[in-house]
Amino acid sequence: MNTAEIIILCLNCFFLIPTLASITRFDQWWIRGFDFPRIQISVCIIITLILCAIVYDFSETWQFVASALLFLSLVYQSLKIFPYTILAKKQVIKFKGKAEDATISILVSNVLTPNKHPEKLIALVNKRQPDILLTLESDKRWEKALQEIENDYKYTVKVPLDNLYGMHLYSKLELIDADVHYLVQEDIPSIHGYVKLRNGTKLKIHCLHPMPPSPTESYTSTNRDAEILMLGRDLSPEDRKVLVFGDLNDVAWSRTTKLFQQMSGLMDPRIGRGFFNTFHAGYSLFRWPLDHVFHSKDFTLIEIAREKSIGSDHFPMYIKLNYDPRATAVQQELELEREDEIWAHEKIEEAQPLEKSIKIPKKIR
Repeated sequence: MNTAEIIILCLNCFFLIPTLASITRFDQWWIRGFDFPRIQISVCIIITLILCAIVYDFSETWQFVASALLFLSLVYQSLKIFPYTILAKKQVIKFKGKAEDATISILVSNVLTPNKHPEKLIALVNKRQPDILLTLESDKRWEKALQEIENDYKYTVKVPLDNLYGMHLYSKLELIDADVHYLVQEDIPSIHGYVKLRNGTKLKIHCLHPMPPSPTESYTSTNRDAEILMLGRDLSPEDRKVLVFGDLNDVAWSRTTKLFQQMSGLMDPRIGRGFFNTFHAGYSLFRWPLDHVFHSKDFTLIEIAREKSIGSDHFPMYIKLNYDPRATAVQQELELEREDEIWAHEKIEEAQPLEKSIKIPKKIR
């Protein structure tokens, strides 16, 4: 075995680690961290396989075995991200027609608390004119800066915090029974309530921003997984007129997010349309989809877009949907396996959920 073969074999082994870690159910941050860069991992595996073809002469059994295992790893990674390519079948159908009184547009923006450019978000809001704006990581300074949009956004729920988990909801449409909940941790809020469309239809909304698994915040993904799965548990595929949006600190293709979809029956409009990677805005080669909008199957898609940078580490996410009960007949939710359902309930129990809520009345100016 020459030096080149040793180097390539080391690469073979190295790029097997993400796949081997991903198929386990351990929730340590460094293991769950491999869920995020599946696109980048796949590219690295392809490059390594090309090097295998160049360096190996395949006269030894170990060369076949190393290459085959790496190829299987590529297949595994590719299957995870394939649904979010334009080659996959679209999960949500495109809306065709005119029904402005049944539409709703949402802009989700993790603003990054230290970001000194609120004017960029305000300019985007003025340009897009979304019906609902959800800001994440927003504190008192951001709350003050966004006061100038409140003439248009008369309904608000404000939870300013200095711990990177502040949350502000601004709506042109009437908010009803808007509550702030603390599902898993006392300093991690979420917003739940109803919004009324222009035609009078009342929609249930849930806004989330759970804590990510990382060495600086949470050593495991247990609390994040539990917060997402608790909502999935409380919803069901029979629920209608539901919207869930926010920065979930989890990628669209992770086991937790897929299980959330299976439990709740909610649709992901990105499937079949692209990755819409919203994080990290500062590194073009290291991006993945952390900001999400899920909806029940009685909505069709008008538009979805990742917006330009506002100075945050996240790109804002924009979506416009049309409420149409007829869509339920043609849009199918994912099926839930019993084994996965048991795992989900175990994760919720591990987190010892708080499920506290505070009633926050809507403010009208």
